[in-house]
Amino acid sequence: MAVSGVTDPNAPAANKYGLDEQMCPYRLVLEHVTSRWGVLVLIELLERPYRFSELRRAIGRVSEKMLTQTLQTLERDGLVHRDAKPVIPPRVDYSLTDLGREAAEQVRALALWTSERMGEVQKAREVYDARKGGSE
Repeated sequence: MAVSGVTDPNAPAANKYGLDEQMCPYRLVLEHVTSRWGVLVLIELLERPYRFSELRRAIGRVSEKMLTQTLQTLERDGLVHRDAKPVIPPRVDYSLTDLGREAAEQVRALALWTSERMGEVQKAREVYDARKGGSE
């Protein structure tokens, strides 16, 4: 911690993003937003609110437990809103908060970039694999 321009020599070193080497809140949120299922949940919820089972089908190949954990984590971070309606059978809808929508837009942009650049990535992988295969 800096006090009057003096830093604590025992404090963990921060990188250029202001993140300590240890797990800090920034890293945790980044991890939640960019996790395998977090990315897919955020992008899917950009379209519209979903019920749990609809969201699970839309994402595909995610276990009920993992989707539940992902939604709870994103809800805790203030990115997802859970709306439980007191009806029989119970109805729960998930949607993005304003903060979640902002994060989802960023994640979607990265996903689109990945899709657009996949050919270049594949070529780079082939070059790398050929180089590594020839040196062993």
